[in-house]
Amino acid sequence: MTTDVHVRELRYFAAVAEELHFTRAAERLYVSQPALSKQIRALERRLGAELFRREPRGVTLTDAGTALLPYARRMLADWTEGAEAVRAAQAARRGTLVVGMSTSPGRGGLLPAIRSRFTAAHPEASPRLRQLGWHDPTAGLADGTADVAFVWLPLPEAERYAWTVVAEEPRLVALPDTHPLAARAEVDFADLADEPFLALPPEAGVLRDFWLALDERRALDERRGPAGAGRAPRIGAEIAGTEETYEALVAGLGVCLVATGNAPLITLGGVTTRPVRGLSPSRYALAWRRQDAGRPLVRGYAEACRQVAGRKRGTLARTPTETTAEGAA
Repeated sequence: MTTDVHVRELRYFAAVAEELHFTRAAERLYVSQPALSKQIRALERRLGAELFRREPRGVTLTDAGTALLPYARRMLADWTEGAEAVRAAQAARRGTLVVGMSTSPGRGGLLPAIRSRFTAAHPEASPRLRQLGWHDPTAGLADGTADVAFVWLPLPEAERYAWTVVAEEPRLVALPDTHPLAARAEVDFADLADEPFLALPPEAGVLRDFWLALDERRALDERRGPAGAGRAPRIGAEIAGTEETYEALVAGLGVCLVATGNAPLITLGGVTTRPVRGLSPSRYALAWRRQDAGRPLVRGYAEACRQVAGRKRGTLARTPTETTAEGAA
């Protein structure tokens, strides 16, 4: 029997074992039900044993699944403790603060301004940037490889985090120059709903849903009545980075929504953006784990971010306490 089992597979197995329902477990894990089922089947193949009995009203553990569950829980707990120990050791080394991000904040030199203010207040600190793909919407916060991170809201498992909003920007639609809708000055979302969309990886969970505008799609379905209800978005391709997004757009694989501040990253030759009526704005934020709110470097970086973002907006910025409360919303 092979022992080359991934931690993610054990986490998925434990969730299904505790929920005894694939759909509820998928919602808890912020993954799609087909992706979850695929991972469970992969685990069963690795172990050479069926772990669940699939039944119309849910699932039950087999004898093999019942035997595995306590060991899976123990391994997951040990792994969490180990990852936390590594993160703490990394953070303690020379006062390093790891700043995660999936795309550069840009936005008028926001990042250099925050770094300058932070290092002036904490000259002993060594902030280090860590770039991650779009598979992890928390940009390293969830697995402990980042101490703070620039992220897009909403976050999966939002109760674990606090944040301060850096920018609130309209969502635009990015599309090939040759697309018929590119000739319009502004596009109504109803005209986009049936277009193939570029989607974040399934692991992005609620953030994938946000950039597919699922809330607006549901509202549109309600207005259309029974004939239009329950239609899923058409996915033209999945994207995990800026370059992939640009290439997919140029190839005509679909359209996608993009924050105003990120539009310059993909509006190169052959791609344009247009304002969209009927969409809520996007929110870009600096986030951190709630359990780390008292760490001096985390608090100091959040304070520097709050001050710089507030000055750029020209409004009275929230205090750190109010920012933490905002993260609970």
